[in-house]
Amino acid sequence: MIMDIIKLREKDEFIKLGQALKAAGLVENGAEAKEVIQDGEVSVNGETDTRRGRKLYDGDIVEYNHEQIKIEK
Repeated sequence: MIMDIIKLREKDEFIKLGQALKAAGLVENGAEAKEVIQDGEVSVNGETDTRRGRKLYDGDIVEYNHEQIKIEK
C-alpha cells in the first residue's frame, strides 16, 4: 500500500477531503472526487465518509483505491 503525505500549509488547520484527493493525484478533478466520496469509496481513519467537505487534520489518514494519504502539519 502506497502512502502519500500531504503537508498542511502553515496558516491552514485542515484540508477538505475532496481537496486532499486532488492534491495527492488520486482523482483528476472535483467532480471525480465528489463521485468517489459519495459512492462510499473513501475512508477516513478507517471509516467510510461520504462528505466531500469533511475536514482533515494533522494525523488523519485517508484511504482510496488501495492508496493512503496521511495529513501532516
